[in-house]
Amino acid sequence: MIRVLMLVATLAIAAACSAPPPSTGDEVQRLATQIQSLGPDVDPDEAQRAAQVAYAYTAQLVDEYQITDPPLIHNTKVNKGLRPRGLCWHWAEDIERRLKQENFQTLEMHRAIANADNPFRIDHSTAIISRKGESLYDGVVLDPWRYGGILFWSPLVEDTRYEWVPRDVVLEKRRQEQVARLKPYQPTTP
Repeated sequence: MIRVLMLVATLAIAAACSAPPPSTGDEVQRLATQIQSLGPDVDPDEAQRAAQVAYAYTAQLVDEYQITDPPLIHNTKVNKGLRPRGLCWHWAEDIERRLKQENFQTLEMHRAIANADNPFRIDHSTAIISRKGESLYDGVVLDPWRYGGILFWSPLVEDTRYEWVPRDVVLEKRRQEQVARLKPYQPTTP
């Protein structure tokens, strides 16, 4: 019981240390401008729509996920079955799916994972939007989990808090590690 209380206290302290950036009231327009700056061939209407959807859908997910706590506390509630969703990969999966529904012609979505090789930190997943044909490294991180339902965004190269790796690369590495742990089949002889 003491260990559980210490874990909860540690999580609460860690969550309290992650204050969101101050709101300026024009976040949607600032994000649209950042997306538009990904390249001259990015459609300004698509950039605006992507920013509006990212903010509006984040707000919708806050309600659907029943967010009332900082991220790590909410994770504990999800893992105990007290909340339906809200782990970082849920946010990433849902925001990616919703933005893909827009059928952008000049933008595309990516997924990334950080901390996959760090045994002292939990994995963190996010969605990234980029110019069509560009890699996630040229895109903008869309991370609603980081501040518990307040959309964090940043060009990936400026997001120094995490070292993002393409999700497919991380999952393939894990698959190979699992295969390597399997024992080879050795038939028994009668």
